[in-house]
Formats: sequence, C-alpha cells, structure tokens
Amino acid sequence: MDIHEYQAKEILRDFGVKVPNGGLAYSPEQAAYRAREMGGDKWIVKAQVHAGGRGKAGGVKVCSNDNEIIEAASSMLGRKLVTHQTGAEGKGIYRLYVEAGVPIDREIYLGFVLDRTTQRIMIVASSEGGTEIEEISANKPDSIVRASIDPAVGLVEFQAREIAFKLGIEPSLTQHMVRTLMGCFNAFRDLDATMVEINPLVITTDKQVMALDAKMTFDDNALFRHPKISELRDKSQEDPRESNAADRGLSYVGLDGNIGCIVNGAGLAMATMDTIKLSGGEPANFLDIGGGATPERVAKAFRLVRSDQKVEAILVNIFAGINRCDWVAEGVVQALKDDPIDIPVIVRLSGTNVEEGQRILAGSGLPIIRAATLKEAADRAVSAWKADQPTITKLKAIS
Repeated sequence: MDIHEYQAKEILRDFGVKVPNGGLAYSPEQAAYRAREMGGDKWIVKAQVHAGGRGKAGGVKVCSNDNEIIEAASSMLGRKLVTHQTGAEGKGIYRLYVEAGVPIDREIYLGFVLDRTTQRIMIVASSEGGTEIEEISANKPDSIVRASIDPAVGLVEFQAREIAFKLGIEPSLTQHMVRTLMGCFNAFRDLDATMVEINPLVITTDKQVMALDAKMTFDDNALFRHPKISELRDKSQEDPRESNAADRGLSYVGLDGNIGCIVNGAGLAMATMDTIKLSGGEPANFLDIGGGATPERVAKAFRLVRSDQKVEAILVNIFAGINRCDWVAEGVVQALKDDPIDIPVIVRLSGTNVEEGQRILAGSGLPIIRAATLKEAADRAVSAWKADQPTITKLKAIS
C-alpha cells in the first residue's frame, strides 16, 4: 500500500527525521492560507499523487506570493497528472501539500528497500540526489552507496556513520545524518514497510539534514497489525479494479491486454500470462483466486474480470490441490447463469475432482470452451478471441 508524501513525512517526523513545515490544502484559498500560517517568502505547492516525476509533469511549483499559490493550486486541483510512472491515464489531484521553502546546499538520494535476494533490508544512497535512482544508476553508478542490514541486530550507529562518511557528509553533520538513517530504518522495521525513499534528502545552508520529499510503501499482508497505517489508504489513487479485488480478498493486477485470466496460484497465473503471450494474445490482468476457492469466490472473480471493459475473452486455468475442480466449475456456471456474457470463456481444469468438474461444465448447457492443457487453453482463448472480434466490435459500437 502506498501513501502520500505528507503522510510519509508525518510518520518520519515521529521517528526523528527532520522535515520542512507544511500543511494540507483542498482548495486554492486554503493553500494560500497554509502559506500565510507558515510565514516566509517562498513556498512549494505539491500535488499529492502516488507517483514520482511530479516536478517534470507540472505537479510541483515554487511560489513567492498568494497570487502565485492560488494560480498554482487552481492549475492542479481536479486535473489528472500524467508522469512516466502513471501511464497515459494519469492520477487525479484531489489534495495539495504546501511546504515552506528551505535554502538547499546539497541534495542526496536515500532509499530503504527489501532485498529479496539476501532477505535483508538494503540501504541505497547516493551523493547525486534530486533525480530518479534509475538515472543515477545509469549515469553515475560510482556515486551509489549500498549497505545490507543484519536482521539480528538492525542498523547500528557505526554502520550509519560509515554511510555518512561515504556520502561525504561533513563531520559536524554526521550525527544528524546518523539520526536520519536510524529514524528511517526504525520506521521501515516497526511499521512493516517495503520501501522508504527520500529524494532529495538535503543539507540546508544553515546546516540541517532534512527530508524534502518522502515516499513509503507498506506490506499489505501486515496492515492488520497497523490499523493507523491502513487508514491512510487513498483509493482514489488506486486502479479501481485492484482496490475492488483487495476489498474482496483477491490478488489482482490490471494489465493492458484483452484476455482476462482467472487462475489459482501466483506462479500458475504468471505462467498463464506468459503462455497467452506465446500464443499471440495479451493478458488483461493477473488474478489469483487463492486456495480453497468456493463457488462464490470464483463467481466474484468472474464479476471482477468482467468489470474491465477491455476484456474480450476469459481464460480460467485451475490446477487443483487445495482447491477442488468441482467447486471451480460450479462457480463458473453460477457466474455465467447469473450474469450471461457474450464473450468466449475457456476453462482448463486439472487436479482434485477434475472429472466431476468436467461433468458440471459439460452438463451446464453453456457455451464453455474446455481444454486439457495450459497451451491448449491459451491457444483456444486467442483463437476464440480473434474469431469473436466482429461481434465484439459491433457490440461496442452499439453501446
């Protein structure tokens, strides 16, 4: 789960990380009021969206007076911000963060991520802050500092000091940098985060170490332990298909293709998407219905996939161990009878109670295309989708 910049800064402040003064605004007038509250002569108006690259897309503007703040806020609120991370559809801007300007001497990149190879938290830092880490890695790889944290002891001060030395932090600010590193690590560990990124972390001209931007991502599976973090979720920034699935206990990721997938198991789901591609099609989603899928759960998955208007065929691929093929078949039949659809449905069943599952499908009287193997199912899904194109085009034109 992602959160907004202002929320991440509030969390990091509680863990001892210094951040500039700022305030949330939902209207141009409120944005100007926030600036007057803080005082000063320079403010930054920032669009609060779950995406990087805001500055290049016009989502971050430096202002010197009320009129500039109102103009900047008016130009942002209510529109879609399109960055290299959002895709062409963009993200809606519904709130702004107005922050006091600070005099910057140096910019540093700082990130904490979960390294799944070593199964440890990894610190990635660079003296070249202010740009995306991908650009830093490509253009100035020698500037990157990496440190792996031993889970038995956590981040210790000597390790934090070593990072500060490698980044060229002057001695008088070393302890400030250590405090920042320790605060970020403690927030990452204590709140079950999967990423903490500060870009840039700045050294100000008055010798302070301060987070000028902040991003945090949390492990969805651990949110039950952190109800206050769970409350920070902003569904307006999420793919509605994905948030709809999460609310129903399904693992879903929307893609750009037109063949919907309903599969049990993440590995099988990825293999299904790959096989669809090999057969000449494009998957519309990743959907893992999980183990022990009841007919009702399968029917929910069907409704979710059908809610995507791009879907023009559905492939159900089940390898039943914990699941049962007869349950899945009942769910498919139930979904199609409750909500008849006019696109091809291809079902491949294998494993527990497969014979009963096949009998249910065959006896349903529904035009379900059956397949024995994954390759056969993918080939039939692509062939059925191509054969059904004239009908689909006609139906879309009518709607």
